[in-house]
Amino acid sequence: MKEYLSGLFANLSKNLDYLNNSAILFNVPNQANFGDLSTNVALSVAKGLKRNPREVAQEIIDNIILDKNILEKVEIAGPGFLNFFFNPEYLTQIIKIIHAQESEFGKSKKYLGVRANVEFISANPTGPLTVGHGRNAVVGDTVANLLEAVGYDVDREYYFNNAGRQMRVLGDSVRLRYLQLLGDNVEFPEDYYQGEYIKEIAQKLYSEFGDTLKEVAPEGKFKETAEKEIFNDIIKTMENIGIKMKIFYNENSLYEEDRINELLKLFKEKNLSYDSEGALWLKLSELGNEQDKVIVKSTGEPTYRLPDIAYHITKFERGYDLIVDLFGSDHNATYPDVLAGLKSLGYDSEKIKVLIHQFVTILQNGEIVKMSTRKANYITLDELSDEVGKDVVRYFFNMRSINSHLNFDLDVAKKQSDENPVFYLQYAHARISSILKMTAEQGLKSNLSHIGLLKKSEEQNLIKKIIEYPDEVLYSAEHFETHRIPVFLEELASLFHKFYTECRIIGSEQNLAEARIALVEAVQTVIKNGLSILGVSAPDRM
Repeated sequence: MKEYLSGLFANLSKNLDYLNNSAILFNVPNQANFGDLSTNVALSVAKGLKRNPREVAQEIIDNIILDKNILEKVEIAGPGFLNFFFNPEYLTQIIKIIHAQESEFGKSKKYLGVRANVEFISANPTGPLTVGHGRNAVVGDTVANLLEAVGYDVDREYYFNNAGRQMRVLGDSVRLRYLQLLGDNVEFPEDYYQGEYIKEIAQKLYSEFGDTLKEVAPEGKFKETAEKEIFNDIIKTMENIGIKMKIFYNENSLYEEDRINELLKLFKEKNLSYDSEGALWLKLSELGNEQDKVIVKSTGEPTYRLPDIAYHITKFERGYDLIVDLFGSDHNATYPDVLAGLKSLGYDSEKIKVLIHQFVTILQNGEIVKMSTRKANYITLDELSDEVGKDVVRYFFNMRSINSHLNFDLDVAKKQSDENPVFYLQYAHARISSILKMTAEQGLKSNLSHIGLLKKSEEQNLIKKIIEYPDEVLYSAEHFETHRIPVFLEELASLFHKFYTECRIIGSEQNLAEARIALVEAVQTVIKNGLSILGVSAPDRM
């Protein structure tokens, strides 16, 4: 519908100059009596023309040549809204399109050949992925799925650092647990890694090497083994929820390739850095930010800004047209420094899209489950998946806007009822499979030649909803809003259940019954395609 109206207005602009360069948006009205689509373009252009919006709206209507096989009528509503009413038989043609395209329905080639890098998770290998990483992991992968659905060539990337103080502490944590296994009475600092996984790594080293590592430094075998074991665990966790990274980028390579020193020289040459109080500062206040920031501490150790700027330069060098970074809200005040630094060096920071997600709270029995990473009092992502299943994990992390805090209710997540939105959607898909099996047993089959019979409001509402799906996918991809897909699917499933209550298939006249079968097959395809973007399965039986 939107595509048809866009073409219609493109032709209208040849006669009505004021429609040129106007952003014309079409929305689905809240009430059915306001038509199938509506636009406020008359109101938006009337102000510049110094004319009455309803007069402009009428002028637009007067220039439309109605093809009543497609568009039955156009009406003016309120101060100047234009409401469009489509021919129901025209709308039913979407069923044929879905049957022809199947799993490809909803996808587009708008960004075919455009390269995108989506960096997400990027947790250092100091411990297992927890529910704190879960939202980042799932949303990042779903953003990549959406971009792929509209044509992008997407690389999923994991950026990590296996050096620095955190990793030294990790190695020493394992060493001390190892010494305890040897019977040494050693004090274990409170700020060291407390988790059972540290003891398990120490036990593995003890089983393999006995007491031969007693004099080994923490940065040696202890750190190396811990990093390897933990990273293998992280990769398995990602695989368990359907995530496969293409690129693992190690921060250390920035130092090994001398990129940090080269960047420091570049800032100095451009007079963008200066020494003060023993530290090196970046002139961010001259680049539009509030104040200058330290990029090398007085100890000689770089702050995160320096390697992050160098790292993003490699993304530009690798030829990406779109660079997506997904961070938790603790990065909200820091990423602008990196963007400013890149811009100062002539890089197009507009190519970088930073997504900030709010934190997750786990609820059980109506109470918040308190977690502390330092005290090793946390729920791992694997434990959450084992508890509620991969599909629920992926759906729940996607079902709210990343701008909102997410309450992950374990009690709802485990329910096999309509209260659980995952069950609700999967049940709708499975129910259609059951319907198709029953109708086949009655000798009924899908027939596209009679879809013009689908004129009841429940049928038309379903048809109008599935028409929206490709636009929903494109909008979600272009605005990086993964939560829109669950919202759309839940609305579609609700309309399907209403349809099935009011529009029986078995018992209806054969041509109508077989047209309805074609419709429910199309609905099932859309549900499956939407769940696929979310990384959620679409079972045929529940």
